[in-house]
Amino acid sequence: MKRRGEKLQLHFRQAFDYWVHLVPNRPRYVVLCNFDELWIYDFDKQIDQPVDVVSVRDLPKRFVALNFLFPDNPEPRFGNDREGVTRQAASHVGDVFRRLVTRGEERSRAQRFVLQCVVAMFAEDVDLMPRGTVTALCEDAGKGGSTFDLFGGLFRQMNSPTLARGGRYKDIPYFNGGLFSLVDPIELTITELNALDEAAAQDWSLVNPAIFGTLFQASMDADRRHTLGAHFTAEKDIMAVIGPTISAPWERRIDGASSKKELLALRRQMLEYRILDPACGSGNFLYLAYREMVRLEIKLLVALKARMSTTEFAKQVPSLSLISPRQFFGLDIDPFAVELAKITLVFGKKLALDEATEALDRAQVDLDLHSDHALPLENLDANCVVTDALFADWPAADAIIGNPPYQSKNKMQEEYGRAYLNQLRKRYPDVPGRADYCVYWFRRAHDELADGARAGLVGTNTIRQNYSREGGLDYIVANGGTITDAVATQVWSGDAAVHVSIVNWIKGVEVGPKRLRQQIGDAADSPWESTPVESINAALSFGLDVTMARPLRLSAESGGCYQGQTHGHEGFLVPRAEAEAMIAESPAAADVLHPYLIADEMLGRPDGLPTRYVIDFGDRDMLSSAAFQSLFAQVQGSVLVARQQSAQKEVLRNNDASKDDADAKTSNDHRSALSKWWLLFRRRGEMLAAIERIPRYIACGRVTKRPVFEFVAQSIHPNDALVVFPFADDYSFGILQSSLHWEWFVARCSTLKGDFRYTSNTVFDTFAWPQKPSGARVKAVAAAAVNLRSVRRSLMSKHKLSLRELYRSLEQPGQHPLKIAQQSLDVAVRAAYGFSPKSDVLGSLLKLNATVAKAEAAGSPVTGPGLPSTVRTQVVSSDCLRMP
Repeated sequence: MKRRGEKLQLHFRQAFDYWVHLVPNRPRYVVLCNFDELWIYDFDKQIDQPVDVVSVRDLPKRFVALNFLFPDNPEPRFGNDREGVTRQAASHVGDVFRRLVTRGEERSRAQRFVLQCVVAMFAEDVDLMPRGTVTALCEDAGKGGSTFDLFGGLFRQMNSPTLARGGRYKDIPYFNGGLFSLVDPIELTITELNALDEAAAQDWSLVNPAIFGTLFQASMDADRRHTLGAHFTAEKDIMAVIGPTISAPWERRIDGASSKKELLALRRQMLEYRILDPACGSGNFLYLAYREMVRLEIKLLVALKARMSTTEFAKQVPSLSLISPRQFFGLDIDPFAVELAKITLVFGKKLALDEATEALDRAQVDLDLHSDHALPLENLDANCVVTDALFADWPAADAIIGNPPYQSKNKMQEEYGRAYLNQLRKRYPDVPGRADYCVYWFRRAHDELADGARAGLVGTNTIRQNYSREGGLDYIVANGGTITDAVATQVWSGDAAVHVSIVNWIKGVEVGPKRLRQQIGDAADSPWESTPVESINAALSFGLDVTMARPLRLSAESGGCYQGQTHGHEGFLVPRAEAEAMIAESPAAADVLHPYLIADEMLGRPDGLPTRYVIDFGDRDMLSSAAFQSLFAQVQGSVLVARQQSAQKEVLRNNDASKDDADAKTSNDHRSALSKWWLLFRRRGEMLAAIERIPRYIACGRVTKRPVFEFVAQSIHPNDALVVFPFADDYSFGILQSSLHWEWFVARCSTLKGDFRYTSNTVFDTFAWPQKPSGARVKAVAAAAVNLRSVRRSLMSKHKLSLRELYRSLEQPGQHPLKIAQQSLDVAVRAAYGFSPKSDVLGSLLKLNATVAKAEAAGSPVTGPGLPSTVRTQVVSSDCLRMP
């Protein structure tokens, strides 16, 4: 609520910031009111304009816009739902493009023609040229006219600085803008013409440039079965970058200005302020940044007017020279995306002028707006450039923003090729080879920033973990950067399979509280938590930063943690019933046929047992393996061909890499696999040898949401979806199943989407086990572990639950037998460590890690993973998952 007469457009940022902070239960709608008007926002759908503006005097006939206030919650009806209009417009022009390409039209020519049509349709609906121009041309073409001539004439006139003296194009102004420098029209078929006519019928004045480009691209390139817009970035998520990096710092400067002299100096600086998106795509980030800068300029001018008389203001600020699109720069490797980015920005100028006119009139700021015109369009060919940003020069900028491409380390070679990967590593040798692709943008952005400049980028949520963190955020913090605002993890808009982090930072020092938040869950509407903090660490963690924990030699060399087997091809797998029948018929087959357990079966089936067997010839040569005739034939018939194809692709990638550099690093994994094609891709012989020495081993899902460890009989081979701990004793199980180990796991692991991934080198190798626990305390941990598994089995049997279902039930409030058993185990484990009941777990474990590392360096004895050798107590029970 604002006082009567208050200019509501000046309070948009305040309302949006309130909404951002209202976690975990954000409201769907936000309303600004000054007793004369109600401005209704739906920030999940659109940011830059309200979905409706209702005057109080019109409430009796416009109350349906506030339907969400009624008890039965009917669907509100808004007058400015720009997302719906934008989707329709993008779909129709995408349809025109698809039809052109399908019938064989050259892609670049079709793109240019459709974009020229888009500019024309937008222009006529925002009064830059006569309304109905495109519709009239479509109607004439439908009566026998030539679209080649009709639209060619229009586009040539739009590119001519000399106005037509007569004819149908006499009222068409000069557009320029670079897009019309080449006019190469297309003769449309009747179906293509109808599709274009449908597009022209949309109200393009309501089209939202912030999402149009991406939706348009999706409509052209995606299969119709895909939901249009599945990959566009929601404006609220873009604002999580633009707000902290651009808007908030400028607002603080404007609000902190104590004189008109300071405000005038700020305006001069504002007109020289430059913003870069080095992976601009279709320009979403640049457009919203442009609109924000215009609003900031309006705020500054209103503040300036309040400190001056009308005469002085007219003298000091004789005209309005708005923030220019030429202050915005973009780089992208996709030529069409760059063209879209240019159009998005030039659309923005017209919309910004309209907004400025209305806002300044409302604020009674009298300025001559005629010194700045929407036409001719800005030529942004020098601002938005087609290039690979990681190998190109970047324009100087005061703020760097964007959502650079992400690709996991495992897919980069497949996606980009070995040659490109070698060039990348050579150009950025200090970025770890296992880092995510987006990490290179974080590092490069920080290097490009001048002192005091800011950046805000989106990356996969792995940027705060392990190798990706080392290459990016660790580097930023260690080289003068201060993280000012961050989202540790959230589901990215439009695609629930991707979890991202958002990081805003300044190259320099910034005092005062920072804001750190994260989304809890995997759904787009999952709740949030937000915490003001004094500083944000490179791990973007709410608690203690344990990223600097040191690997412990005894843990790393203990052989206490392995990854399961990677079969490499489904040809190695045999259904359980079929495998058991083969073994019954020929018992010798049991030498190479083994039950094969995956995490989903261990956690998701009530019995936790495998449904398949794996063909594992061990280290046998080809002839020895061929003695198992039917099994060998199965592998030969499926695996051999696949490995030949993979090896050939690898040769081609290596050849491509060697063209530019004879010493380039190449990969021989698939060639090696082909040389022994009948063997598993990653057999993990060392792991198998370790578990074969004991009756059972401990396993957990390598990617998991919950702390679930289980004993598995050594006769069952673990798949690589499992992490294997070759300990048979109940004490070791108790330590691993404890909440203390889980907290360390979560703080030190990497993630996959929103799940935690157990990584031996960062989790197990740094996890300090209790040092010299007494026999009594070891026995207490073991007994608590046995009890916990007994409670689990009883509950699963009684309620016919899987482990996953049982642990999911723990997330509900109220008493639970398993919660009690887990608490008892945690008490025993704390006692084994010697930690007090109220001590901070991560802080205590981090301190112990430092103590053990120091002792190792000094050559002093330490206690590593597993049952301490000094303990003689028998703590090995027999329960485990075993085949019947």
